[in-house]
Amino acid sequence: MLYLVAFLLHCLPLAMGHYDICKSWVTTDDGPSWEFYACQPKAMRMKDYVTVKVDPPGITCGDPPERFCTHENPYLCSDECDASTPDLAHPPKLMFDKEDEGLVTYWQSVTWSRYPEPLLANITLSWNKSIELTDDIVVTFEYGRPTIMMLEKSLDNGRTWHPYQYYADDCMEAFGMPARRVRDLSTTSANRIICTEEYSRWVGSKKEKNVRLEVRDRFAIFAGQDFRNMDNLYTRLESAKGLKDFFTVTDLRMRLLRPALGGTYVQRENLYKYFYAVSNIEVTGRCKCNLHANLCSFKEGTLQCECEHNTTGQDCGKCKKNFRTRSWRAGSYLPLPNGSPNAYCECYGHSNRCSYIDFLNVVTCVSCKHNTRGQHCQHCRLGFYRNGSAELDDENVCIECNCNQIGSLHDRCNETGYCECREGAAGPKCDDCLPNYYWRQGCFSNVCDEQLLICQNGGTCYQNQRCICPAGYQGILCEQSKCDSDTKACNSASRTYLSLTTFLIGALILQL
Repeated sequence: MLYLVAFLLHCLPLAMGHYDICKSWVTTDDGPSWEFYACQPKAMRMKDYVTVKVDPPGITCGDPPERFCTHENPYLCSDECDASTPDLAHPPKLMFDKEDEGLVTYWQSVTWSRYPEPLLANITLSWNKSIELTDDIVVTFEYGRPTIMMLEKSLDNGRTWHPYQYYADDCMEAFGMPARRVRDLSTTSANRIICTEEYSRWVGSKKEKNVRLEVRDRFAIFAGQDFRNMDNLYTRLESAKGLKDFFTVTDLRMRLLRPALGGTYVQRENLYKYFYAVSNIEVTGRCKCNLHANLCSFKEGTLQCECEHNTTGQDCGKCKKNFRTRSWRAGSYLPLPNGSPNAYCECYGHSNRCSYIDFLNVVTCVSCKHNTRGQHCQHCRLGFYRNGSAELDDENVCIECNCNQIGSLHDRCNETGYCECREGAAGPKCDDCLPNYYWRQGCFSNVCDEQLLICQNGGTCYQNQRCICPAGYQGILCEQSKCDSDTKACNSASRTYLSLTTFLIGALILQL
């Protein structure tokens, strides 16, 4: 059971990657278009992109070289820190390096040789970019955890700082606050700043090295200890005031206020065993892109959201040029499960004006150009269809149907450009005829032709419209003898024929 819980906790950053698709190409009754969703980048190890600063100047050991010892061997002070010797130096970068198996590297401060003056050190982590925490911040100390420290955060690249969490072996004495645990907080106090004693008391064990900011425990207040109710967490992040900002930072600062004592008081006769040493800092999070990007790249030394929804900026915090709106808005986790991009600014370059319709609470593009229409100019006007080889922001995104006015029922076509033809008409534009039909300002069924509908009994086909029958035959294809249908007509025709013959013979005799 404990293994399962640990596994679920380990997978939390993956579970937090719920909104990973920004848009999808869909086909509706109005034609194909993009459907947009809220989206965010995947969680990653943020220490790979951090800039670290340690102050005050001279707080890092080794300049000048200095001896130190440990609480386990307080009188064997044979270890040395020397900044000029690589094997003995302990610079800040060793808090973020990849350690070889069995070899621990760490940043180390000077010893508390100036006691009773406080031994103070600040470690500042900067990203020059808003990030959202998705897992615990874990700081690993060698040779004992501080008895007093605090973690601070900045949301404006270090211009202003705010407390994040206090740590002390006695919270009331150090900060005038009662000790609390994150797992005891409620849904209404999940973003409360607390002081904890869990990571500061001396236990005399080398295994007790980590100090945490318990991000997962705060998430669990809403999602449950097994993190199965992530929808509730996303709903609370969207609706609870200040909760989303609580997990957002641009900078973190650890203020180390008193080192590990190894007991209850400072032994002034051996001050070489009091110092700070940090071997690792783990920060897991994602780029904050205001739910307008699912990718974040490291470019020219800084993290940059690859913005969608026609937004731009390092955090996708403003609209692109020519995509104006009532006001820019961040995306929303709601409605579940895909959220909303709140993409009021999308006209795809086919309009530079938007109008807010108050009673519908929507913003719509005005005067769509390039034969487009729709709330975001995302559809083609009637009589035009979508150019499958062009993006939605292309001026040639809509192609005219050009339906033949006679052969088609109307001037509209489907999404592939085919018009709806009248009976007998054919072709994409309805300007051709089906077999057995002929064109004469429209398609008409063939009465006769030279292959299938052949005029009979010596009849001839005239323009596929009618058969010209010889004397004595009738019908559409001259297939009927007049004698078969009308004996009187046949006899009359015979008498006429005989009279004509007698006349011709008489005329011939006279000539002879």
